[in-house]
Amino acid sequence: MKKFWIFCLLAAGFAYPAGARQPDDVKTTFQSSREWRPTIDNRADAVMVYGVGGNPSDRSKRISFEDRVASWRERGYTTHFMTGIAWGEYQDYFTGKWDGEWHLDEGQVQRSGDTIWHGHLVPYIVPSENYLRYLKERHVKRVIDAGIDAIFMEEPEFWARAGYSEAFKREWKAFYGFDWRPQHESPENTYLANKLKYHLYYRALNEVFTYAKEYGRSKGMDVKCYVPTHSLVNYSQWQIVSPEASLASLPSVDGYIAQVWTGTSREPNYFDGTLRERVFETAYLEYGSMESMTAPTGRKMFFLTDPIEDRARDWADYKKNYEATFTAQLLYPQIADYEVMPWPERIYEGLYKTSRDSEVKARIPRHYSTQMQVMINALNSMPATDNRLTGSAGISVLMANSLMFQRFPTHAGYEDPQLANFYGLTLPLLKRGVPVKTVHIENLGYREALAATKVLLMTYSNLKPLSPEAHTQLAEWVKKGGVLVYCGRDDDPFQTVSEWWNSGGNAYAAPADHLFAQMDIPAAAPQGEYACGKGTVCILRADPKEFVLAKGGDEPLIRAVKSLYEGRAKGGELTFKNNFYLQRGVYDLVAVLDESVGDAPYTLRGTLVDLYDPELPVCTERTIRPGEQGLFVNVGRVAQKRRPQVLAAACRAYDEKVTGHSYAFVAKSPAETTCVARVLLPKQPRSVKVGGREVFAPAEWDAVSRTYRLRFENDPDGVAVEIGW
Repeated sequence: MKKFWIFCLLAAGFAYPAGARQPDDVKTTFQSSREWRPTIDNRADAVMVYGVGGNPSDRSKRISFEDRVASWRERGYTTHFMTGIAWGEYQDYFTGKWDGEWHLDEGQVQRSGDTIWHGHLVPYIVPSENYLRYLKERHVKRVIDAGIDAIFMEEPEFWARAGYSEAFKREWKAFYGFDWRPQHESPENTYLANKLKYHLYYRALNEVFTYAKEYGRSKGMDVKCYVPTHSLVNYSQWQIVSPEASLASLPSVDGYIAQVWTGTSREPNYFDGTLRERVFETAYLEYGSMESMTAPTGRKMFFLTDPIEDRARDWADYKKNYEATFTAQLLYPQIADYEVMPWPERIYEGLYKTSRDSEVKARIPRHYSTQMQVMINALNSMPATDNRLTGSAGISVLMANSLMFQRFPTHAGYEDPQLANFYGLTLPLLKRGVPVKTVHIENLGYREALAATKVLLMTYSNLKPLSPEAHTQLAEWVKKGGVLVYCGRDDDPFQTVSEWWNSGGNAYAAPADHLFAQMDIPAAAPQGEYACGKGTVCILRADPKEFVLAKGGDEPLIRAVKSLYEGRAKGGELTFKNNFYLQRGVYDLVAVLDESVGDAPYTLRGTLVDLYDPELPVCTERTIRPGEQGLFVNVGRVAQKRRPQVLAAACRAYDEKVTGHSYAFVAKSPAETTCVARVLLPKQPRSVKVGGREVFAPAEWDAVSRTYRLRFENDPDGVAVEIGW
């Protein structure tokens, strides 16, 4: 692959208006293609106004981009910009209105000759240099001129099944220097095609973001640039190629949004011989792959969840899986910035099935919108913490961007069903309550990448190293005392593609042989343990998919990892359990696993407010069963317990005022929703007024928690609450 020398950009200073929230101060955000409306005013810190021309699925485009931005600013929102890099409302480019040339031939095309479409006259794009000029001139310049200083270019996606268009063939010739080769004809061609797809969106984002920063500086602005993207896990499973981790080191990239939600996490996978949805576990691994992608680089990461999803389901299904993904994101204690939802217009105003077996559709039930708003308001105050998730720490699985390169088409009969070679290394541990992490091979040059890892699991059955430097870094880590478990038969058809390990003076039959040579282990070494400096290499001659495709197939892996963790790695006892627990400030998080070491529930005790119950009940004990999750405010850990404060609410509180005998605030949240709130007070109130009307009810006072429960209809203009005692 061609190398690009990227020089760091010098950011000019930018003076923000007094009191304005700077881009890096934004904790919560959401995306919307619509103008402000009272029914979608969810009170996050910022809004990413989508598209100069809106969203391809949004047929209401009467309001200009600038007017949409103004409508949100008038309501106090920080305004950012989001659009697609691989698709969008760019018909003026494709139909020749921009430069007089027809460009529909730049769509991604599959072997049949059919273009892969995202919408009407909206193909997935082969990002040519001309297309990038269009994006910069017609879109990026315009939004910066409108005062936008944070740009989110989402979903750099090239379908693995694509790669047959004339535009792609031109890019192939320019990149490789020889004529295009059909990817279905050989593993070599597939590998070359996917490396090019990867490069094209790497180039695209770097060029667009570099322009954005330079143009912003010319106007005295420090423009921040972010990449909202699916996880490497999901793109690999869905057979999409994207630059992913490589972008984290670009000076033009300030951070990411981890686009993880029910739609990605419900993709079935294999464990213990069974193919099924495992939403919580998949979400946990997806968020983990995004966290590890940026953790060593210090780039900002927003985690996304979605209360619904793209596919039509019923409200009960959405609620259950929202809780699973929401809990999974919160189990990463160092991430504390969130996209609270995409497309509030479809969440609050869309029609979906009222039950699985009914064709009747309705807007979001009041109980669900209340619960959802309680949850997203918790994100506004969710702290980062040094507390660790319960379980034996220090076991990681190696990933690489090339995980996306081998997914389609198949060659020589070699299959990796539902990404089983990845899940074969992760699910056997995760399902036993081990908080397994992922490490990106692209980040091994950062000292922090393996700093917390005691045992590293890896395979080359589903990915290949793009450079030899990673092997030098792995060998150095092992020699200093690391424990490496290599799993693989090294017989998949991509082992023999023409790459650095078998060219340019190297003649290794498999990339693993080059890795082993750095540690004085013979090529094609048989299964067993090998000493390397102060560390150990354990070779298991099985592809990881074998650990999950058959019932009980993971026993050899678990036996080896347990022995190495407790022995060579000196990690202490490797404990197995069926749950995870984490404290984050006042919040308690619990997830209990099914298909695990037992079916025992997890019982949490204390003075607890249940945030997954829209009634916000107070309990002293709560039991979470296998397959369920929980999020609670633990009143016992609230600081300054004598200070009145909102502990949980389906609204956001503003203009708080406290006196010796009263507490007042203004509650804001979307219209046509109901607020339920728990307010901590020094003593039982004598008066509770909502909107000036007395509503005090003694039954709403809970003496154990010293909280009063409020209930009223939300109003984005604000509802005044006054409490006296």
